[in-house]
Amino acid sequence: MASNTMTGLVAGSHRRNELHVMQNADESAKKVLTHCDMIYWSASSNTPISVKNCRVCGDEIGLKDNGELFVACYECGFPVCRLCYDYERSEGNQCCPQCNTRYKRHKGCPRVPGDEEDNGNGDDFDDEFQIKSHKGDVTNNNIDINRSENGDYHPQQWHPNGPAFSSIAGSIVGKDFEGEKDVYNNVEWKERVDKWKAKQEKKGLMSKEDGGENDLGDEDDFLMAEARQPLWRKIPIPSSKINPYRIVIVLRLVVLCFFLRFRILTPAKDAYPLWLISVICETWFALSWILDQFPKWFPINRETYLDRLSLRFEREGEPNKLSPVDVFVSSVDPLKEPPIITANTVLSILSVDYPVEKVSCYVSDDGASMLLFDTLSETAEFARRWVPFCKKYSIEPRAPDYYFSQKIDYLKDKVQPTFVKERRAIKREYEEFKVRINALVAKAQKKPEEGWVMQDGTPWPGNNTRDHPGMIQVYLGSAGALDVEGKELPRLVYISREKRPGYQHHKKAGAMNAMVRVSAVLTNAPFLLNLDCDHYINNSKAMREAMCFLMDPQLGKKLCYVQFPQRFDGIDRHDRYANRNVVFFDINMRGLDGIQGPVYVGTGCVFNRQALYGYDPPVSEKRPKMTCDCLPSWCCCCFGGSKKSKSKSKKGGNGLLGKFYSKKKKNNAKKGSSPVFDLEEIEEGLEGYEELEKSSLMSQKNFEKRFGQSPVFITSTLMEEGGHPHGTNSTALIKEAIHVISCGYEEKTEWGKEIGWIYGSITEDILTGFKMHCRGWKSVYCMPKRPAFKGSAPINLSDRLHQVLRWALGSVEIFLSRHCPLWYGYGGKLKWLERLAYTNTIVYPFTSIPLLFYCTIPAVCLLTGKFIIPTLTNLASVWFLALFLSIIVTGVLELRWSGVSIQDWWRNEQFWVIGGVSAHLFAVFQGLLKVLAGVDTNFTVTSKTAEDEEFGDLYLFKWTTLLIPPTTLIILNMVGVVAGVSDAINNGYGSWGPLFGKLFFAFWVIVHLYPFLKGLMGRQNRTPTIVVLWSILLSSIFSLLWVRIDPFLPKQTGPILKQCGVEC
Repeated sequence: MASNTMTGLVAGSHRRNELHVMQNADESAKKVLTHCDMIYWSASSNTPISVKNCRVCGDEIGLKDNGELFVACYECGFPVCRLCYDYERSEGNQCCPQCNTRYKRHKGCPRVPGDEEDNGNGDDFDDEFQIKSHKGDVTNNNIDINRSENGDYHPQQWHPNGPAFSSIAGSIVGKDFEGEKDVYNNVEWKERVDKWKAKQEKKGLMSKEDGGENDLGDEDDFLMAEARQPLWRKIPIPSSKINPYRIVIVLRLVVLCFFLRFRILTPAKDAYPLWLISVICETWFALSWILDQFPKWFPINRETYLDRLSLRFEREGEPNKLSPVDVFVSSVDPLKEPPIITANTVLSILSVDYPVEKVSCYVSDDGASMLLFDTLSETAEFARRWVPFCKKYSIEPRAPDYYFSQKIDYLKDKVQPTFVKERRAIKREYEEFKVRINALVAKAQKKPEEGWVMQDGTPWPGNNTRDHPGMIQVYLGSAGALDVEGKELPRLVYISREKRPGYQHHKKAGAMNAMVRVSAVLTNAPFLLNLDCDHYINNSKAMREAMCFLMDPQLGKKLCYVQFPQRFDGIDRHDRYANRNVVFFDINMRGLDGIQGPVYVGTGCVFNRQALYGYDPPVSEKRPKMTCDCLPSWCCCCFGGSKKSKSKSKKGGNGLLGKFYSKKKKNNAKKGSSPVFDLEEIEEGLEGYEELEKSSLMSQKNFEKRFGQSPVFITSTLMEEGGHPHGTNSTALIKEAIHVISCGYEEKTEWGKEIGWIYGSITEDILTGFKMHCRGWKSVYCMPKRPAFKGSAPINLSDRLHQVLRWALGSVEIFLSRHCPLWYGYGGKLKWLERLAYTNTIVYPFTSIPLLFYCTIPAVCLLTGKFIIPTLTNLASVWFLALFLSIIVTGVLELRWSGVSIQDWWRNEQFWVIGGVSAHLFAVFQGLLKVLAGVDTNFTVTSKTAEDEEFGDLYLFKWTTLLIPPTTLIILNMVGVVAGVSDAINNGYGSWGPLFGKLFFAFWVIVHLYPFLKGLMGRQNRTPTIVVLWSILLSSIFSLLWVRIDPFLPKQTGPILKQCGVEC
């Protein structure tokens, strides 16, 4: 059934020099196998820009009316075309990008403010230049607005082998943008054009009389101006919201300092150990707050313009210039990660709103499961019907399971009469598809003794999951099956890397690096989208959102990745255990976006492939200082000459990653269609280079030491725009792909050390992003109105704690490694606020130790009658009150600028305590045992049955040792409250005053642990016996020991006095 959508499975081991082709039963598949269905994007034509090309947009400069070459700046002669010159004068800073001299007005150019001060051409009023009069001149020209991330204008760097997307928005005529006009109704379109015309009249570029002459021409001019605009903009938080927030942070810091001073100078002499422990805990909490708070000093928002992206890169009648994207989906065990969820993720990728020939989906099966292999075969067949249905009716989301389960009016905004009929048909086909997947899952529950066998009778190569060859299967694509409408589908590739005993495979990070190499060999897209198998594309335009940043001619070259926030389905309305993590994604990440960029969170991230290869970002030239206009031109030239020469001497001195790769790729482009697979050819053509340039080039051995012994892969790393050289052979590429996923390929290379996903921690995402930021790369946080991706999260207590345990354990591993932000990367380009944020991500598990003590102190105070504070003076009361008020006001103002609800904020505070005294605490000790003693401790989880209903997993209880510490704390504080109140009742009215402070801290602990207590009771309010027994046992032992020792009672040193026997 699915054989017509796929080729044969290719399995092999480079180490054993084996390559096997698993034939399918269907003869049609055997025919397709001989030429595997793959597309190879060749690099765009890399021809050197001649001296007559504009250094801003790359177009030809052109001639003036008298036939002479147009010269924009007479001071330095920097080559700029007429259109960029006019745009710079009307929209920019009106200065030359090179020498910063103010542009003088040329004949025929429109006047701008400041021209009255110029003497030259002051009487030229003839043939006044209007934008619409040059409509024909912009044909086949590429117009670019090069703006940095802060909106300032910067000249585009000239690279002889610059990427195709550095030339933007050419051939702008009305008929090319009829689709753009169709996006809006007539009223909206007219309003947009009228606003643009009013703006042009205000700037003096159009007169009111000209406005009504040619409406079609106005629309063309509007589209031309729209295409010049930036693809995104930075939206700072309004000062009325952010400035009070910053003021309160500073005030809170001052109050905190005075509060700690008071606590240190006023010890409680009758409870000295408790006082000392509490002061140490409070000092640690203060440092932890500083690490968390100050990286949120510069929060920002960003807005993208998808219509401008289409105007620039999707012109009618020309090849689509959007960059290709390779999508990675990772899976380990399909029995724990249901195949139907992975299938929905794959279907959402295949139906994404992006050119099909530029999308390739790679699914990594690290468990070598035949179940996932068969699931992808069924998915590829169903995609032939699902993808055209999604694109025809523009449905959202494009994961069928989530689309059909939506409780909304699915007929809203649908006008096609055939929609209802086709929806019913495709829903029925999806239900049949689910039944087939369920049958595969049921079959996979029990493995045959002889192992799994494929449909054609061939034994499954992955029967031994720890000892099997590498496997690659290509579905769909250009040479594969078409959809039901006869159109091409995106490529789908199944990958299972080779595994052999005795080799370190590095879990998920190793699987991701294997996909990086395979995709580089087969498709080599310049950008990579990383998704977990349970994270589907919820917004079909998500890739376009990322391209607005990555294809920006200035910012895009400096970006290592674009991170999207994680959103989740299937979480209960109250979000009892803070599964949505809204505070982190909507507050902390937006704060980091204003510094150097958000951290990488493991999924929903679009990478720049060059950044994953360990390269440094391109170094932008610093603009020379503005020259004084009051000095004569010869004086400016004399004083500015040395600066220019210095800048020229520095130009191109960016080492290996700047000039070398551009010249190297230029050399490769000259070789035409001949394959560039021999490493010796990489060093050819160096004879014409200077000795200084030769010294910066990598030798063949250095290439192999860095990337591994694959000439095809090494060649792909030199192509910033992606693609392959002409003349590539598909059979040779398949063999090379098997080679790069062999188990020994990474030996003696820099994979996992400086290249790809970094090894050394189970949270490889934090480590990978940290290394990129240390090299000077920036990242961007993209928050579209419709969430880009959605996934599933564990909603029951035990699974949630184990998820947090894994994250915290990874942070402890990084803290104890050489990559710790406290001491790593100081010679790099990591900003200090970004370093604080990364330090917070690896230090926060250690807060569990002082938090555990601090939550125990209230119970001890109630049981012993002691307190950590001796007596409260009026001044001390002021500092206490000021501290609590500053904490409350900081939270309120933070919610005000971020838009986070108070419920989400409070759930986050509660789970900070729950996770701190359970998962984080275990992570610290497990990490210390693992790193220092080499002991790998695992916590076993046994599950009980849950009721089959919505949010049934919420009440599912799984026993784990992580539940013991918080339960013990709850019992201790409850016992302490009862004991304290009883003591106050017995001792009379005077003992109630000191009791209130102790009760306040005890209730603070109980309220924060309330969601844990509620989850512990379950639906029937029953707690497992073993949890109750352990908690009561620990509480009793602690209480008895305390009463026996009682360190606060004064010890008698004199003679022992006894009661006199005589009644005196």
